Amino acid sequence: MVDYLANTEINSQRIAAVESCFGASGQPLALPGRVLLGEGVLTKECRKKAKPRIFFLFNDILVYGSIVLNKRKYRSQHIIPLEEVTLEPLPETLQAKNRWMIKTAKKSFVVSAASTTERQEWISHIEECVRRQLLATGRQPSTEHAAPWIPDKATDICMRCTQTRFSALTRRHHCRKCGFVVCAECSRERFLLPRLSPKPLRVCSLCYRELAAEKRKEEEEEEEQSVGSPRQPAYLAGAICGASSGDDDDSDEDKEGSGDGDWPSHVEFYASGVSWSSFHS
Repeated sequence: MVDYLANTEINSQRIAAVESCFGASGQPLALPGRVLLGEGVLTKECRKKAKPRIFFLFNDILVYGSIVLNKRKYRSQHIIPLEEVTLEPLPETLQAKNRWMIKTAKKSFVVSAASTTERQEWISHIEECVRRQLLATGRQPSTEHAAPWIPDKATDICMRCTQTRFSALTRRHHCRKCGFVVCAECSRERFLLPRLSPKPLRVCSLCYRELAAEKRKEEEEEEEQSVGSPRQPAYLAGAICGASSGDDDDSDEDKEGSGDGDWPSHVEFYASGVSWSSFHS
């Protein structure tokens, strides 16, 4: 680790350069004791397709964003506290290599590196930072993680009813609990998932039944322990049944990089012989 870099001029310059690339749309990143440990381009599996994203590893946070102009301009900055992160290496296939999953309580997603070496470097550095951050804060590793969204292209039919076929007129939706791609009819319900949002979110019919049953059981246990006036069952509080509403946003991943160049079409992504990640020492 490079703790000795904290509060040094070179570290301050590196962090200032990152802040400059994100511009006014990004949050300030310079804090006493914060060290920029590494940076690089990883492929993030988004809802529509896999897209290149710039990642920055600090000793306490992981930052990523969309690439507008490589090493000059980024947008859609996301900041993830490392004490919330759990990593899960994924098996290799002919079509998908050097992948792993970044899991948190609010969001989980799959990324891949340009090579096996870079993948291992990212995983080992992140895991060491997480270990140190948990030690410093006294927190326990997170055990609850959001389900990653299954990409749209993974299925042409609803993954719940297996009857509805998606088309230009029949939209795909995602269950916020299991991440499955489902049709509108199979995801009419909304349920409050406090870890993800303060408002009820779209869930599939199966997850709704399971969530409602869990809440019903909790309500019954509470009723046994207390005496009071009748009230609305907890499993219905915040739950909404009905068709899609305009404020239920199914395009989180698309908005993340909307309007940016993502990657110039004339540049071969992950060209051989090029290192796409670097770690500071």
